[in-house]
Amino acid sequence: MRERPVTREIDGAVSSGDIQAVSRVGQILGLFSGENPTTTVAEAAERLGLNRSTTHRYFTSLVTAGLLERTREPSRFEPGGLLLQLGAAALGRRRVLDVAPPFLRRVCQSTHLTTVISLWGSSGPVVSRSEEDTTRSVLVTVRVGTQLGLRSAQAKLFLAFLPDQLGADRLLATLPENEREELTAQLAEVRRTGVASDHLVDSGITAVATGVFDEYGICATIAVVGTVRTLPVDGGAFRHDLVTAAAEISQRMGGVVPVVAEESAVV
Repeated sequence: MRERPVTREIDGAVSSGDIQAVSRVGQILGLFSGENPTTTVAEAAERLGLNRSTTHRYFTSLVTAGLLERTREPSRFEPGGLLLQLGAAALGRRRVLDVAPPFLRRVCQSTHLTTVISLWGSSGPVVSRSEEDTTRSVLVTVRVGTQLGLRSAQAKLFLAFLPDQLGADRLLATLPENEREELTAQLAEVRRTGVASDHLVDSGITAVATGVFDEYGICATIAVVGTVRTLPVDGGAFRHDLVTAAAEISQRMGGVVPVVAEESAVV
């Protein structure tokens, strides 16, 4: 699997005013909680130490963006639809990591292969949990926190099924034309089969992955990782175990797998 460290960079061109505005928005949104589901401009201004006119401008902008909305009492505000959507998505991402571990262990034990679950990061899958089989003489270790490349098996699943296909297209556009065309053709096959693979010739590492879905769409991928000897991409009972586990996790997450994976087809 093609790996690169997860990095976050701040563009030096970003002004201090922009950073302060983002900080203020975070402070305003942080006022809401289970104990304080609503607030007013006056209350927020007092708690944050801002003047009311500045606070009112922030609230107006947040309402326009869908992050806040007015309650039945016009002077009070509550989290908006976009914020609720983002919160639900974040909770779903965390929940899959609570649901998946026993299924990952089962696949690891039945296939004797390293089994990993990955979530979508800002620009690619990030390995979020790994189960390793220590009975083999050769153990493939995948470090949690590793961000995988766009040609990895896991990335192919996300790129094929992400609800934000415009965002997926923007990522594909960063690849050289020949790689982009090859990967685009592979994604069409992934949408048909529901399974993807990646083989690194230089290291001999192979990965086969399939998607996990919740009510909003793809929320994770699970993959088995091995060597070309322990994990040939052209067949093996491991694929049935992987696909079955992903379907069971998806069911627990309230999702539906959009395709029935063909056991003889891996891209």
